[in-house]
Amino acid sequence: MTSPQQLDTFVHQQKAFFNSGQTRSLDFRIQMLRRLQHAIEKEEDAIIAALASDFGKPPFETYATEVAILQSELKFMVRNLHKWVKLRRVKSSFLNFPSTDSIYAEPYGVSLVIGAWNYPFQLTLSPMLGAIAAGCCAILKPSELTPATSQLTARLIQEHFPPEYLTVVQGGPEVSQALLELPFDKIFFTGSVPVGKIVAQAAAKQLIPVTLELGGKSPCLIDETANLTVAAKRIVWGKFLNAGQTCVAPDYLLVHEKVAGPLLKALAQTITDFYGTSPTHSPDFARIINDRHFHRLQGLLDSTHVYSGGETDAAARYIAPTLLSGITWEHPIMQEEIFGPLLPVLTYSSLPEAIAQVNARPKPLALYFFSENSKAKEMVLTQTSSGGMCINDTVSHLTNPYLPFGGIGTSGQGNYHGKASFDAFSHQKSVLMKPALPDLPFKYPPYKEKMNWMKKAFKWL
Repeated sequence: MTSPQQLDTFVHQQKAFFNSGQTRSLDFRIQMLRRLQHAIEKEEDAIIAALASDFGKPPFETYATEVAILQSELKFMVRNLHKWVKLRRVKSSFLNFPSTDSIYAEPYGVSLVIGAWNYPFQLTLSPMLGAIAAGCCAILKPSELTPATSQLTARLIQEHFPPEYLTVVQGGPEVSQALLELPFDKIFFTGSVPVGKIVAQAAAKQLIPVTLELGGKSPCLIDETANLTVAAKRIVWGKFLNAGQTCVAPDYLLVHEKVAGPLLKALAQTITDFYGTSPTHSPDFARIINDRHFHRLQGLLDSTHVYSGGETDAAARYIAPTLLSGITWEHPIMQEEIFGPLLPVLTYSSLPEAIAQVNARPKPLALYFFSENSKAKEMVLTQTSSGGMCINDTVSHLTNPYLPFGGIGTSGQGNYHGKASFDAFSHQKSVLMKPALPDLPFKYPPYKEKMNWMKKAFKWL
């Protein structure tokens, strides 16, 4: 545990280090990114062990979603950072002639990054990459729900970076609350919508810029033209990855009534193909993070009709990959984000009806659509709103560093990944440079006889 006084000291130490100017150097930023890259490579086995300890995450999933995605992002930043830090010239205004106009990406300063428990290593460090690239200092607060991974993260940062530059603070909600009262220059939060609102309110009190990566019920629409075999594989993979504990997992399926039966059969068979007839024995299926979330999911499961799966083991915090049929919008499971291996299946009779049902609810973090119909794809793309979208796939859009990742409305604000991470921790400062001469007298008083010239000038713009 860390006292409020110690937290305040950390922030002021980092502000002093930031004000020294050392973090603004391009060489320093690239050196720190490479140092982190080597540190993660060195700790691969320890990262896999920590995630297995916290909630039985399969080694393949840990490497792909926690290690490889970070390493890919680091390489991308090292290759491109020299372009991002340059002054970006823009067209100057006739009214300011002669001038040179530019945009300078100025680092915000000392940043607070609050990570999430479902991908505890990646979702804590990934925003930090943006802070490093932008030239900021950062205090990281990993989730207390994954103690092994949080301790590993703290050790890794402590061993490779000075605390006045990067440091990790561990603890529960009371530590997060104490941190939110401190004078940070930027806050980046990943987590639930209710906690996101608390973070936003705390940031607003001090007018601190904030990025919120939240969640919600991400829909997956399947029309009658979809390739059901391929759709089943990509839906099962995206939904049951990390036992469904993924912010962009398909939360529910909205299927055309003509293909609902065949799709359910294909999904059930795919679950067996992926995890065997008894997924509890599969080395490729994770467990629920803690007892509270297990019992929450158990309560949602009890009020539904199970098409396949449904087996649970409270002692092991195991819930089988489960398909739920006969679901309506009134079921309790449709009133909150599931965040677990339960997949409700609803039906629709026309695509405009399905779009209307999606649009009647809060804007999701992701939306997925499976179809072979070009007009239908265009309709869903242009008539729905979501943080991101995949057509004929799920989840994969977040792996491309060229695509900004983030929510809209209650699913979040702001985005990151790749250059968007750099931008998230940078203020876009407008810079106008003028020579001392010539000094045109047009804009100075007295204004007599100048109004007509002013009107003509604006017409030329």
